[in-house]
Amino acid sequence: MSGVPQRTLLLWCPDWPVLAAEIVDGVPATDPVVVLHANRVIACSERARAEGIRRGLRRREAQGRCPHLTVVDHDPARDVRAFEPVVAAVEEVVAGVEVIRPGVCATAARGPSRYLGGEEAAAERIVEHVAQSCAVESQAGIADGVFAAGLAAREGRIVPPGGTREFLAGRPVEALGRPALADLLRRLGVRTLGDFAALPAGDVLARFGFDGALAHRLAAGRDDRPLAVRQPPADLTVTADHDEPIDRVDAAAFAARTLAERLHERLAGYGLACTRLGIEAVTAHGQELHRVWRHDGLLTAAAIADRVRWQLDGWLSGSNGRGGTRPVRPTAGIVRLRLVPDGVLAQAGLQPGLWGETGEERERAHRALNRVQGILGPEAVVTAVLGGGRSPADQVRLVPWGDERVPARPGPPPLPPAAPPPAPASPAVVPAGGGAGRRTGRGRAVAAPPWPGRIPPPSPAVVLPAPLPADVRDAAGEPVVVSARLTVSAAPARLTVGDGRPAEITGWAGPWPVDERWWAPAEACRRARFQVCLADGAALLLAVEGGQWLVEAIYD
Repeated sequence: MSGVPQRTLLLWCPDWPVLAAEIVDGVPATDPVVVLHANRVIACSERARAEGIRRGLRRREAQGRCPHLTVVDHDPARDVRAFEPVVAAVEEVVAGVEVIRPGVCATAARGPSRYLGGEEAAAERIVEHVAQSCAVESQAGIADGVFAAGLAAREGRIVPPGGTREFLAGRPVEALGRPALADLLRRLGVRTLGDFAALPAGDVLARFGFDGALAHRLAAGRDDRPLAVRQPPADLTVTADHDEPIDRVDAAAFAARTLAERLHERLAGYGLACTRLGIEAVTAHGQELHRVWRHDGLLTAAAIADRVRWQLDGWLSGSNGRGGTRPVRPTAGIVRLRLVPDGVLAQAGLQPGLWGETGEERERAHRALNRVQGILGPEAVVTAVLGGGRSPADQVRLVPWGDERVPARPGPPPLPPAAPPPAPASPAVVPAGGGAGRRTGRGRAVAAPPWPGRIPPPSPAVVLPAPLPADVRDAAGEPVVVSARLTVSAAPARLTVGDGRPAEITGWAGPWPVDERWWAPAEACRRARFQVCLADGAALLLAVEGGQWLVEAIYD
């Protein structure tokens, strides 16, 4: 860890999580705004600081100081997405940028200072360019090493070469960003970075460990970590401008094939293949059209051309909708066509089938379904994805063909097959799925399998879109009720669905209790489910909620 610290130019965007919420979600950063993580403030706007709000405050205390406070949840992905244009703007001025974290990036100061006429001129140029390109205010600092440059950027200061140790000496130990170490140092009487840097390095390593030794080097201005320069993403987009607007499908097909071959050649030059394709078009009247196509394999040049042709056919014929949602075709022809590879991977990143390609029949099915999507829209072809949940309706999510098959809820491990519904059971039945959130008398949570209260296999064949009201009675003709302790008043004997005729119940199992979102009264759901077999051979899934029986699903 020896060497001379590199002169570093660091760009800092104050209150970045707040600015990211404004850029992505439209939250006004000029209002009192706080960003919360783990119920504590991690960033706040200038107006919020004027109200006495500081980082580290709990949510209730922050809202007590400012009742009209706007609260935003911390979203690291949002911060990264919003910061990407800022990094791209910096890369338009200098090369070799390292992203420290969202809102902070750094680069070596030597190249920009020599090219732009000095360190101060380079810092001013970058700050001005970011403000003009992204409408984002920032501050730049230059010092020896990334750590000192970060502190200098908060003051918009340029530390002269060789003056970093003196610049750091008067800073409090909290500037190291290690709260536990800073607290320990203060209790030992070490209050500034200069005091900490004056300690012998060997004693610091023996007392505080490796991380303490690293902090000791930073306090002494010996931050010689090299910058991890990021590689700017290659521009893989291909665009074609047409002097004569394209308003015929045959002309669109020709343009699609030419552009698809260009895209495929550009991707092949980088050793990449496309798995998700964005198709953008601009008409002569300025109308912008956009659609994303996904594929679970590699899109060849012919496959890209087919999808572009199908999409242009759908746009030009106005047939990419269904029923009353059919859109009006563009009022003018297409003058610009752009293909954007939204998802790419290395050519070797997708393993083909064991015996070569996946098969002609599968490819024909893919082409047919993609063709239907091109005519009727992506939501016209959907597939079911099984996931977690307690009710049959919660466990199924319909996903457009070609989209990622991600369940709405994480699924539990497979359950063993359930036995067929038994003969009429006694009124008090032990819950098969376990109670949701059950506790012992001492208040400890009882271990429960994933999704307690879930109906065991087999799954019902038909899930009703809207449950049907039903009436369940015992052998004496009295309504069957389920108590709060999940005690069944009597064995179910007869079932009446809606206005139909009563049917005899020959077997039943349950209850499977569900007590969901009890902490939100407006969304709380407390119900119990039963499986029943009828004399005519039918099998139903029943639920009772608030004393009302419902038919949720039908078994095959």
